[in-house]
Parts: sequence; C-alpha cells; structure tokens
Amino acid sequence: MPDDRPYDIVLFGATGFTGALTADYLARNAGPDCRWALAGRNRAKLEAVRERIGRPELPLLHADATDPASLARIAGQARVVATTVGPYVSYGEPLVAACAAAGTHYADITGEPEFVDRMFAQHHERARQTGAKIVHACGFDSVPHDLGAYFTVKRLPEGVPLEVSGFVRANGRPSGGTAHSALMAFSRARQTAQAALARRELEGRPAGRRARGTAGSFRYVGGWALPLPSIDPQIVARSARALERYGPDFTYRHHIAVRRLPEAVGLVAGVGALAALAQIPPIRSWMLGRISPGDGPSPERRARSWFKVTFLGKGGGERVVTEVAGGDPGYDETAKMLAESALCLAFDDLPEVSGQVTTAVAMGDALIERLSRAAITFTVVSDSRK
Repeated sequence: MPDDRPYDIVLFGATGFTGALTADYLARNAGPDCRWALAGRNRAKLEAVRERIGRPELPLLHADATDPASLARIAGQARVVATTVGPYVSYGEPLVAACAAAGTHYADITGEPEFVDRMFAQHHERARQTGAKIVHACGFDSVPHDLGAYFTVKRLPEGVPLEVSGFVRANGRPSGGTAHSALMAFSRARQTAQAALARRELEGRPAGRRARGTAGSFRYVGGWALPLPSIDPQIVARSARALERYGPDFTYRHHIAVRRLPEAVGLVAGVGALAALAQIPPIRSWMLGRISPGDGPSPERRARSWFKVTFLGKGGGERVVTEVAGGDPGYDETAKMLAESALCLAFDDLPEVSGQVTTAVAMGDALIERLSRAAITFTVVSDSRK
C-alpha cells in the first residue's frame, strides 16, 4: 500500500447516524499519527459533524455515491476507505470498483448477501491484482460471528473435522439502515439467488476440504434456538474455506437464542410476515418511508443495549464454549467495529492477502486484539482440555 497518499483513512457517509458515531469514535481513538478525513456530498452536514466531534482541522472531501469520478478521487487519496452508505446493493458498487482499481483497502457494514456476491464476481479479481483488501460486513454483521468462530476454532484440535454453532442474544434495536437493507433483501430473493450462483461458478472450492455455513435449526438448549438466516454463516464458511486451520471438514450453524417459546413463535411469525409484505411494492415503499436510514436511538437507550454470542465448538473428542460480548450492537459497537477495522487495515501487520476477503482472513488476531482493547470481549467459557 503506497505510503505517500495524503490520508490513512477516509470515512464516507459520516453524516448518517452510524457514520457520525464512527467519526466520533475515530476522533477519540485514531491517535495523533492517523491522517484521516470525512467524505460526503453535503459539505454543510460534514462541517456539522466535524464541529460536533471537536475536530475543526479535519479535512472534508466531496464524494457522491452516484458520481464514480468523485469516488475514484477519494480512493486515490486514501490507504483505506470505510463506508456506511447503504443500502449497499443500491449505492455501494461504484466505491468498491474505485477502491479495487486504486489498490485501496475497503471496509463497510453491509449485511446484504446479494451485494457481497455481486462485488466478488465483478471486482475481486481486480482487487487481487492491485493488492486491495475488500472487506465487507465489518459491523455487527459479521465481525462477532466471523471472529468468534475463528477464536473458537483456534482452541480446537488441528487437522480434524470441526463443528461450531453460534447462538446470538441481543437487546439492541436494529438500525434504520439495517431495516432498509433487510426489506430490500426480502424483496430481492431472486436477484440474491442469482448473485450467489454467479459467485459459486467463479469461486470454486478448496481441494480436499469442505466448509459449510447454515442458518441452524430449531432446538432447545436451555432456551430456544432458532435458525438465523443472516449473512453471517456465509461469511464464516468463506473464512473456513480460505484458512486451513478450520480443518478438513468444517460446519458452522447460526442461531438466535430466546428464553421463552412464545417469544420464539412471535419472532418467527414477525419475520415471516415482514418478508411477505416486502414482496408488495406499495407496502414495501410505505414501510421504508416509516424508517429513516439516519434514525437511531438516544445515547441513554444505546447505553442499555448489549449483545452476546455464545459459540459451541466440537472436534477431535474435545469441546469448547466461547463468548463474544459487547454493548449496543446496531450502532455503538458497529461503529467501533468499522473504525477498528479501518485502523487495523491501515496500520497493523496483516496477512499478505488481497481481493474480497473476510475479517478473519484479512485481519484475524490483529482485529481481535484491537476489539478486546476496545471492550468487546472474547472469552473462553469452558474448555474440555482443562
């Protein structure tokens, strides 16, 4: 990565709710040696963010998600570009293309499988040639799950089949941007399947090894575990295919955990109804109009929010239980994860990989160390070897 670029990190989308939280986190934690800037299309709003975070000297760059030339300019000036501008399937590709062409590392907080698969098909090879790391899902989707599975695998025997199950508990409210992305994904099932097929035809599979990620199954484990059909198991499986440490035959199952059966039934019914309604364009438009991507809860509400992901890992006759935990998942911790991912890509000694890669493959232990210092905990709850 060239060191003569004027900025280590450019944050695109700082005027949105999560973007502003990311800017505030960088202002408090980036350190004096980090050269960073804010980018967006509305200078007045960028100035307001800069004033609010107390960094009047911070450079402001013009960039518009619909103007590829402006995105090429910021990609050419930065070592890393981090973006919160979504839904990514609508607005994300020009920036990925610009970073892939410029050899600039890229991080986002998407949870949209269609977007991730399309970007692999269209820009992975170019990024691999230029040395750019294109790292999607650097927020609650999918950092705790990808790095949590990686953390768990490293505490199991090598060279044997492994199984890891993740169980997500959280009380934070999903962000407005996440809600928009979810509704878009529900309404684009056909396009999502087509993008996944196109990726599989290009990507191939590792020789002599298998790795799978699924949404899990309905089960009782001291509470009710429901299949969680998010992007997370796909991300974990891609890490497992890329890293031999996951063994010759790896399976990951992803669940959401609730305490009571009525809560489980209500959650399944609610998601099903939302998915069905998202297929009807007028109703989908009405629902999108009720939620602004820039909306978010108060600091007091976020301070009461938390998440915990428990991982059960088994293999080679051994068993380990681990946990990744933190605060408000949809906003504060997502902003923290994105900011620390950008700092990690800019400054840490990382594996020599490029193209579209996961957080575990691109950053692994370095990002776990950063997040641990930032109060997102990675702990071993129990270990059969002890």
